[in-house]
This record gives sequence, C-alpha cells and structure tokens, in this order.
Amino acid sequence: MTKKKVVIAEDHKILREGLKALFRDNNILEVVAEASDGMEAIRCVEKHRPDLLLLDLSMPKMGGISVLKDVKSRFPETKVLVLTIHESEDFILEGFQSGANGYCLKDSGRAELFTAIEKVLDGKNFISPGIADKVLEGYLEDRRKMKTHSSWDIITQREKEVLKLVGEGYMNKEIADYLCISVKTVEKHRSNIMQKLDIHTASALTAVAIDKGLVTRPVKTI
Repeated sequence: MTKKKVVIAEDHKILREGLKALFRDNNILEVVAEASDGMEAIRCVEKHRPDLLLLDLSMPKMGGISVLKDVKSRFPETKVLVLTIHESEDFILEGFQSGANGYCLKDSGRAELFTAIEKVLDGKNFISPGIADKVLEGYLEDRRKMKTHSSWDIITQREKEVLKLVGEGYMNKEIADYLCISVKTVEKHRSNIMQKLDIHTASALTAVAIDKGLVTRPVKTI
C-alpha cells in the first residue's frame, strides 16, 4: 500500500519533531518534507506535491492564510489540515474560506488528530469538536445582522502580507526580496496601509500587525 505523502509546516522545531515521531511507525503516512516558514512551505508543496499539508497559521515570512490560498489555488489536490492554537471564530472561518479541508487545535489528543487526518484525506471536512459549537453560533449570529465595514476590511491580502513582515521587523528591501516585488511596490503598499488605517509611523504599523494577530512571535532584531 502506497503511503500518503505529508508536509509539515510549523515554525517550532520541537512540534515538528513531535509530529514526525507520531507518524514514524504509521503504515499510512510518510513525512516527505518539513517547513519552518510560510515560503518554505510553498516550496515544499511545489516540490513534493503531497497528499496532505499540516499547516500552522502563525508562520514567519508568509502567514498560514496566505500559504493556504496559494496552495489551494495551484495544487487543489493537496488536502490542507490547519493545526493551530487559534480557536477564535475569525481564524476558523477565514481558514475554511481560504480553502482549508480541516481545522484542528494543537491541544487535541493523538486520536483526534488521526481522525482529522483520516477524514480530510477521505475528502471530508473536519473541525475540532470543542470549537464546532462556537463557530456555528457565530455563523448564525452573523447571518442575523449586517456587519459594518471597518477600515481593516479594505486592507488587501498583499497589504496584510507586507504588514506582517513589517511587524516582524523586516526592512523594505528584505520584504521586496521575500515577496518577489520591487522596493517601490513595498513602499506603495506601506503607504496605502497607513492611509487606509490613518496611522503615521512604523511603530504604529507594528502595533496593528500584533493587534490583528499577524505577528505572534518576537520581531526580527535589526
């Protein structure tokens, strides 16, 4: 029986090692690559075309949502199981809207994780039981009332990617290199973000990135 190929995208090495240990004696799954940041995750999927991508949402350089959208647009046959600490409704809904096949919390037990993987590989959706009720309640409430748009709603996905890297402490040239765009384009994105959010300093950009959950780890030391 051919094993299913798995790529693990997780920025904490100890968690990657733990997941690999779980799968080591499994006769169904084979870890073919691992990634410690979002861009590396995409490269791994491009190279190995895995059956399953285990994806953390809080990834450096390129966030998990951006990775998810890229992978599902170019490699729709790859199933994506989000494995994260984030249990808020906003993260969960954005994950599924971006193409996730499953959403599993990191504090789930071994049995729940393997159930999630089995369902996702079988073409079914999965969500950790502990958060399913919360999501349903939030979904129904959203349908009962119209949401008012805030300035954050008009920030584009690319602008969020730039903002995340700004929040992590990267300079414009580094951001341009990471995203394969020009420095002038990075400067334009920064300017657009500041205009849309009515903020005027680099430190304010970092504060917004942290507040919106784009940055969940210490920023890069310059």
